[in-house]
Amino acid sequence: MGVSIPEAYTIRRRYHIFMWRLAGSIILLSSTFALLRAEVRKLTLKQTVGIAMKQNPDIVSARLDEQQAEQAVRIAKDPFIPKVFVGSGAAYSYGYPMSIEGSAPSVFQARAVASIFNRPLSYQVAQAKEDARGRALDAASRSEEIALRTASLFLDAERAARAADIAWRQVESARKVAEETAVRVREGRELAVEARRAELNVAVARQHAQELEGQQEYAQRSLSVVLGFDPQDQIEPAKDERALPELPASEESAAKIALENSREVKRLESSLLAKGYEVRANKAAWLPTVDLVAQYGLFSKFNNYEDFFRKFQRHNGQIGVSFQVPIYAGAASAARTAQAELEVSRIRVEVNRTRSRVALEARQSYQQLENAKTAAEVARLDLEVAREQLSILLARMQEGRVSMRDVENARYTENEKWIAFLNAQYAVERAAYELAWRTGSLMGLLL
Repeated sequence: MGVSIPEAYTIRRRYHIFMWRLAGSIILLSSTFALLRAEVRKLTLKQTVGIAMKQNPDIVSARLDEQQAEQAVRIAKDPFIPKVFVGSGAAYSYGYPMSIEGSAPSVFQARAVASIFNRPLSYQVAQAKEDARGRALDAASRSEEIALRTASLFLDAERAARAADIAWRQVESARKVAEETAVRVREGRELAVEARRAELNVAVARQHAQELEGQQEYAQRSLSVVLGFDPQDQIEPAKDERALPELPASEESAAKIALENSREVKRLESSLLAKGYEVRANKAAWLPTVDLVAQYGLFSKFNNYEDFFRKFQRHNGQIGVSFQVPIYAGAASAARTAQAELEVSRIRVEVNRTRSRVALEARQSYQQLENAKTAAEVARLDLEVAREQLSILLARMQEGRVSMRDVENARYTENEKWIAFLNAQYAVERAAYELAWRTGSLMGLLL
């Protein structure tokens, strides 16, 4: 029995609907499992920064670089550490007993060697130590940058969460105004456009609240990544009391402290010293070198020594020094010296430029903090005016002199002032942490 065209179309349509529903169910289940795997961690600011110092990938990488530099120091010291080699050069001799790799055939042989006086190698050791110190300074600087970034993301997440709560209260106020406006429109006391305007205000308020929730989620997930956790996880800021840190009292003191504590300047100065040792090492290529040498050999009786030498002795040993005086070291040493001296000049220029920039940025951070404090004071006064205005309207509403719509509009405005005041407060805290980072005191505040 055949199937008609309408029936075939219906079957095909039902099949497509079933497949779409199946795909939607799979996507929903996948999203649910992802949410179940995600973990929400509630941490304070100090706890968050402490975890970042242990697990942040950038800090771990910087510490690995520091360890590599420490191993480079051990490699540079290696020529001055005595080395002992043992082995055997036993061989059957036919005719005159010839040497094997510079030594007479022996059943057992031992050799020791170490540098005693070698100026180029000594300067290379000093250069490796200074490079290691520079890597340590770079790792500390990286840690401070991550601490500042972690604190900034924490403040962003906390600010967005608090602002979102206030924004949803704005949505509720806008909704009440829209309901009252709709009633007045139905009673003929308002134009229809006022109802649409009220609905628009509700939609705008809801959009703002959703944007703040999105900012909160992004900041929390970014915190999770900075802390070395899975991007699906979220770090929820826990409520804690935080006081603003004690900071320099003037621009001049801020610039001075920043120059004294700047790890970037210290790292460049360390690089300058390291290049200075490289220059001295290249110039020392013309100096003599002294090495300690010692060797022992146990000769075999079956190497024809008695046939070619008047006296044979099985146990033989030597100890002494190898003294080398370079007569002509070639042009490469002079060229390397010139290159290192040019690099020293370049680093000196970079040091001066960095010092000027560090001082200027410290002054700018101090000014930004002062401006943020002024803006916070303005926002506080503006909020107080809005709160007083709302109190007046509430009293008048009880007397029947104003409507609920006027009160809710005032409450909406007050919530806006609350958000502005909240943003201003967090701007002050962020500016304070940035100035503390510039002056090198951030780690002491957050750990």
